[in-house]
Amino acid sequence: MSSELPKVGDLVVVTVLNVKNFGADVKLEEYPKVMGFVHIAEVSTGWIKHIRDYIREGQRTVCKVLNVDSNRGIVDLSLKRVNDHQKREKITEWKNDQKSEKLLELVAAQLKKSVDECEKEFASDLRSRYATLYDAFEDAAVSEEWLPEVKAKWKTTFIKIAKENIVPPEVEIGGYLEVYSIASNGIESIKKTLTSVNSQNVNIQYSGAPKYRIFVTDKDYKSAEDTLKKSVQKILDTAKKNNVSAKFIRE
Repeated sequence: MSSELPKVGDLVVVTVLNVKNFGADVKLEEYPKVMGFVHIAEVSTGWIKHIRDYIREGQRTVCKVLNVDSNRGIVDLSLKRVNDHQKREKITEWKNDQKSEKLLELVAAQLKKSVDECEKEFASDLRSRYATLYDAFEDAAVSEEWLPEVKAKWKTTFIKIAKENIVPPEVEIGGYLEVYSIASNGIESIKKTLTSVNSQNVNIQYSGAPKYRIFVTDKDYKSAEDTLKKSVQKILDTAKKNNVSAKFIRE
């Protein structure tokens, strides 16, 4: 962590240490030796009868920084001002930061160097190139040619550790197919039309006649878009041959 104290408005990961009738003492996971306090008025919206219905000892959660006392190293926090989406994103970011530090230790061990030496040699530069060090590991795990301008021993080790420990991220895009036929063999024709696409990245689910949801999962949006476009076109072409009416509606 580049700063010893968070800033007002920051979202921080905390672990609850002690719950009292008027609030809770917490420790800030990203800021060693920094303590925080969540007043009961900032625990939840509305009237709170039992504070432990909302927050308990040992709980790990995400709070928003309301005030920072730099002299005492105490931070006033709010739990109620963080929505579920923000909480999930912050916890994921924190876990990824934790993982990237562990991966850097593995790289350092294989290079037979200290983490500080690796930080000076390449990690600090990667932090400036990417939003986080984890992003650098993630990119190294999936890119066919990662940082082509860099020629160094650490790069080979970095890529090896990344590929062994990072699960490539996936994106999902899709839409709906409206498919119907009034022919006597309509059900069979619709089935043949929808199964004309054979790809492990493409999924089609029944959503209630005449709708079917089609979605593609892939490593990036460009690849997913290309696969979705080709798959939908194949279905529309096959539908025409099978005398089936078909229309695609993007999500």
